[in-house]
Amino acid sequence: MNATAGSALAVEITGLNKWFKTFHVLRDVSLSVPRKERVVICGPSGSGKSTLIRCINGLERHEEGRVVVEGAELTGDEAHTQAVRANVGMVFQQFNLFPHLTVLENCTLAPQWVRKMPRKDAEALAMQYLERVHIPEQALKYPGQLSGGQQQRVAIARALTMQPRIMLFDEPTSALDPEMIKEVLETMVELAETGMTMLVVTHEMGFAKTVADRIVFMDAGEIVEIAPPSEFFTNPKNARTKEFLGQILR
Repeated sequence: MNATAGSALAVEITGLNKWFKTFHVLRDVSLSVPRKERVVICGPSGSGKSTLIRCINGLERHEEGRVVVEGAELTGDEAHTQAVRANVGMVFQQFNLFPHLTVLENCTLAPQWVRKMPRKDAEALAMQYLERVHIPEQALKYPGQLSGGQQQRVAIARALTMQPRIMLFDEPTSALDPEMIKEVLETMVELAETGMTMLVVTHEMGFAKTVADRIVFMDAGEIVEIAPPSEFFTNPKNARTKEFLGQILR
């Protein structure tokens, strides 16, 4: 199911194939994501979900097919890839914060080095996004002084300081204790409400029901089914989708 004809696309993937040596991890995947759409990607472990979104910002290079991000195609050229990444923020399972830098320093590093932003302006921007994720009071602390949920919110703020057009999330709550998951999901819900284009790999089906415009279900490297939440959860078409939901919604 592609975007409607003539609509502005944030991401367009066509005939994507990716191998890890002899393992065919993505099989002829095609997906169009209009700007401001929120897409949740789910499926069993090993289905290719994380690899798919890593291909969108060039963290993984695909062997066949096309990946076009905000009108620019990822070709494997490193300089071109860096230019595409400037429009794409990514939040990983692990927080990947620099432990020797404060929260504020973690958030100002990229704007200063990549955007060449003056330190004062970078700090003001970082504080703006730390306010958005509700932890401005943690700005001068080090990552090791924060809870897992707080660290993940710092990671979200850090990605936002580059002012991306698209945000990718790769199972952002999977490394968190259950009580910390809620605060990160609430932050993501608020971000979705701003109109940010979002692709989220997650097993948090409550989040998917609340936020997603469409849900993409993957299995064995293929897109098996795409549907809005109202259809995906109540009337899945594919037998494999039904089996997956039967397991995850018990």
